[in-house]
Amino acid sequence: MSLSGKTLFITGASRGIGRAIALRAARDGANIAVVAKSGVPNPKLPGTIHSVAEEVEAAGGQALALQCDIREQEQVRAAVAATVDAFGGIDILVNNASAIWLRGALDTPMKRYDLMQEVNARGSFLCAQACLPHLLEAPNPHILTLAPPPSLDPKWWAPHTAYTLAKMGMSFVTLGLAAEFSGKGVAINGLWPRTLIATDALNMIPGVDTRNARTPAIMADAAHAVLTREAAGFSGRFLIDDEVLAEAGVTDLDRYAVEPGQPLLPDLFLDP
Repeated sequence: MSLSGKTLFITGASRGIGRAIALRAARDGANIAVVAKSGVPNPKLPGTIHSVAEEVEAAGGQALALQCDIREQEQVRAAVAATVDAFGGIDILVNNASAIWLRGALDTPMKRYDLMQEVNARGSFLCAQACLPHLLEAPNPHILTLAPPPSLDPKWWAPHTAYTLAKMGMSFVTLGLAAEFSGKGVAINGLWPRTLIATDALNMIPGVDTRNARTPAIMADAAHAVLTREAAGFSGRFLIDDEVLAEAGVTDLDRYAVEPGQPLLPDLFLDP
């Protein structure tokens, strides 16, 4: 039940859930490709690939900081090649990078629509396409995408069609790749939180109070539980963080609350 010596290619790893997954794997002694656009500090969003790489190494892992826009095919393929050159292969891809815009159709600029489509569904597909030749050679390969269970329920589409389309796009990429590579030993699954997760990006959304959320650590621990499982025969699933942890024997989730005792707000795309 360890990721020691494993190489993880994690997108959107400069902050939030991606960073938390990287640091959890680093404690096992994993090799982490810290992949994100954030090469220099942003006054609104703390964290860069370099600061996370330093944290990974301080936690006991090996790190490679890779500035990469996953919308750009050449950059993704170069980042994958650099990871393989540094660590000898890739065992795990974590598709964490995502763009969000929670507005209706009349309040969604096409520039924002295009960004979400290119980062979320297309970016996840591109990263999987680039990593799969190496994953197919790994002893226990996983692709884990931060995507919700697919849903056609109009209540999730009406308030923000563009975002739902982009996020469900990641889910359908997961579904399709899991079916295509069924029987080839690669575990391809989705993971989604039961409640809101307190990230810096969430703090930028007006009206959202992160006191009613859990910390990214719950997603990191759930991801760790998934990624240490036997890959063969474990694919095409859309997993929920608390259910994964319960299966692993973790039922006391109070430690993950931003403020224990506060009521938790559910995340999008899950029924109560």
